[in-house]
This record gives sequence, structure tokens and C-alpha cells, in this order.
Amino acid sequence: MRVMFVFPPSVSAILNILGTTSPPLGLAYLASSLEKEGVKVRIVDAQALNLGFDDIEQEIRRWKPDVVGATGATPAYLDALRVLEIAKNHGAATVAGGPHFSFTDVETLELFPFVDFVVRGEGEETMVELVNALQDRGEFSDIPGLTYRDKNVVRRNPDRPLIEDIDGVPFPAFHLLPMNRYTFGEHRYATVMTSRGCPYKCVFCASSKLFGKRWRGRSPENVVDELEHLAEKYRVRNIEFLDDTFTLNQRRAEKICDEIVDRRLDIVWNCSSRVNTISHGLLEKMKRAGCDSIYYGVESGSQEILDRMKKGITLEQIVRAFRITKRVGMEIIGSFIIGFPGETVDTIKKTINFAKFLKPDYAQFTICTPYPGTELYEIIEKSENMQLLTRDWSEYDALKPVYTIKDNSYPSPSELMKWVKKAYVKFYVSLGFMFQQLKKRRLIVWKKVVNAFKNYIKGNIRV
Repeated sequence: MRVMFVFPPSVSAILNILGTTSPPLGLAYLASSLEKEGVKVRIVDAQALNLGFDDIEQEIRRWKPDVVGATGATPAYLDALRVLEIAKNHGAATVAGGPHFSFTDVETLELFPFVDFVVRGEGEETMVELVNALQDRGEFSDIPGLTYRDKNVVRRNPDRPLIEDIDGVPFPAFHLLPMNRYTFGEHRYATVMTSRGCPYKCVFCASSKLFGKRWRGRSPENVVDELEHLAEKYRVRNIEFLDDTFTLNQRRAEKICDEIVDRRLDIVWNCSSRVNTISHGLLEKMKRAGCDSIYYGVESGSQEILDRMKKGITLEQIVRAFRITKRVGMEIIGSFIIGFPGETVDTIKKTINFAKFLKPDYAQFTICTPYPGTELYEIIEKSENMQLLTRDWSEYDALKPVYTIKDNSYPSPSELMKWVKKAYVKFYVSLGFMFQQLKKRRLIVWKKVVNAFKNYIKGNIRV
């Protein structure tokens, strides 16, 4: 069997602002699992290679894959579907996967006849079994985690149990990716996932439903083996850990740092964390091992809103985490959400003022978006006072409101958009932020960031 995975061409704010894109790690994991079984695989990262849909069609026509799989974030789902339609026109079996399709699997198969299968959740084992079934003309009904069309009937098999030993999952197939295209500044860049699953209950996040509520971590040795592989074979120096919470198990995080130091790996890395899962000692070890920045999901400056989100943190914990992270000398990216149910103009102002008080090196403000698969989406679906404004998933880019609430104290969609733009202006176009960049000799960075958000405010940038 010949299997081609395609990361479709999509509009990307990260690509527009930073001029770079990330390796499609999910597709690379699927590819390595198939290669382990002797399947011939290709990955076409259209975004990194600057390919259009005509180019993708030429690649499909030339390589003649038996199976084509595609993925895409919620706002880019139409791009993935377009790839699959092209593939179906050339006779390939078509597979959709990733977070969005995992939660809209039945809808996808009912609406788009050119999609044959949806692989849900952790896809490595499901994809291997699906390809084997296609090759042997076997049954699909006994493949957990698969949704498929049986003649004109959509059938949804039971969920697949979580992979217990994720050390046993082969490293992503980096050799199938254009690794020289992923750069950050002058250095090559890659992403690594050291754990799966999240035990927290944030209602706006679908991660725990995709990878399970039970956290599963790779061993420190296995993680650093992959880092060493990237550094030695691909000359990668910048790493982003994609874990929801890299520091959830602090002892394991410390052992990863110790292993990096012991092997004398010359890498710079960053990660995401929660303010209630860090300590001064851990941050010092992370800094010594090459971590230069950390992403904290602050979300709101109102404790009431944080509690509604089921975030499980306090404003005091946020302030403490920012204080000790700065003391260690690491940079901070802070994430803030505006427009959560229960939001008022007063709580929005609290969030903006809290962001300015915390002084992260960079701040991200987004509009609350109920993605399929989240508890928030289910709450809105069942509520009589809340309603979705659209089911066009391409509109779910976190930069525009897609739901509203029948409550006079809740801002209107147009007001929310104005407040997000105002938040960016108040944070970035300020003397405090400019002084911070000058202090760190990053005036060029400040100019680039401010220019990017000026374009966003004018409507020239979309996610």
C-alpha cells in the first residue's frame, strides 16, 4: 500500500507574522507507525513547501497513493476536505483525522461523500489497522476509533483505548518532512510531544477528550533520545514542547532537564505550563537545561470567570508564577480569553489591566470560541440563553465571536471584537512594553509585533 498524508495549504497568522510554520507532528507519528509495518508513506506539508491545491493534485497524480489522509485545525477544515476531494477524484481511499474531525466525524461523513473514513483520537494504531484492512479487503467494523461509511450508512465504532506505553510509539517520521523549512531566526526548529492526556477540566479545551483525562508521560531517556536525534541528524537547535502541561509531573520534568544537561545538548526550548504546577527549583533546572520561555494560560483577570471556566487556578497563583519565572530569567507568553459566558465590560477591563500588571513578554488575546468536542460547546448547544451564530467551522478562528448570549450585561459580538483589538493596543502599543523590549535590546522585535497587530486591527491578518 502507498499512503500519502497531506497537511493542506491554509491561511496562518503564525506564518504571516513570524514567517515560519511547525512540522505536522500528528501526521509524522502516523507515518512512522505505518513505516514500522512496512507501508510506503509520503508526507506533503503544503504549508511549509508553499504548495497550492494544484500542486497537491500533481503530487497525487504522480505518486498514485492508494490512501490519502489529511488533517486541519477547525478553521482550516475546508482546506483538508478539498485535499480529500482531489484525492477521491484520483481513486484513492480518503481519511480525515485530527481534533476537528474526531469530534465531527459523523457529520463529516454525512455531508461529504468523498470522505471514506475518519480516524478519531490517538490515530497510530487505528491507522495501521485501517491500512491493513484496506490491503487485505478485511472488515472495518472491528477497528476501534474508526468512523466509516457502510454503503449509505455511517457507522461509528467504539472508541479505542488509550495507548498505555507511549515510549513504544516510534519517533515521528522527521525524514519525510522538509526539516530545512522549519526555522526560527537563524536556527532550525522542531516540535516534540513528551506526554499525552490532561486531567484538568477547562471547559473551553477539548484536549482531555482527544487524548484522555489520564496523563501519560514518556520516560525522560526516551524524550531526550528524540531531542538528540533532532540535534544530530537535522541540526535542530530550537524545540517547542507541545504538551498541554509539560510540568504536570515535576519530578519527570526535572529528570528531562537533568538528562539534557548530562548529555550536553546545545538546544533552546520552550513549553506550556500551568501556574499551579511549577516551583522555583524546577524553573531553575529548566533554565539551566535551555528553556528560555514558558507559555501560561492565564485566561482572565476575574476570579469569577476563572471559576466558571473550571480553570482550577487563582489570581494569587498566577501572580506568584509570573514573579518566580521572571526571577529565574525566563520569558513569559501569557494567554487571555475574552468573551466567556458571564463576561461583562467590567471583567474584560480586569483582564486587560491584569495583563498589563503581570507584564508578560508577550500577550495573546483571543475571543472565547466553543470548539466541537469541548464542554463549552455542549453547554451552548443545550442552553436556552446562548446560541451559536454560525456552524461554518472556518469562522472558528478565535478572532471573531461565533456565539452570543441573551443577557444585557454580556457584550455584543461587535463589542467583543472592539475589546480584543483594544486589549492588543493597550498592551503592545504602550511605553511599558516598548521599555521592556528596549531593555532586552529587542527594538526590532517590538516593531515587528506592533506592525503585526496594526495589520490585525486593520483586518489584514487572519488565523
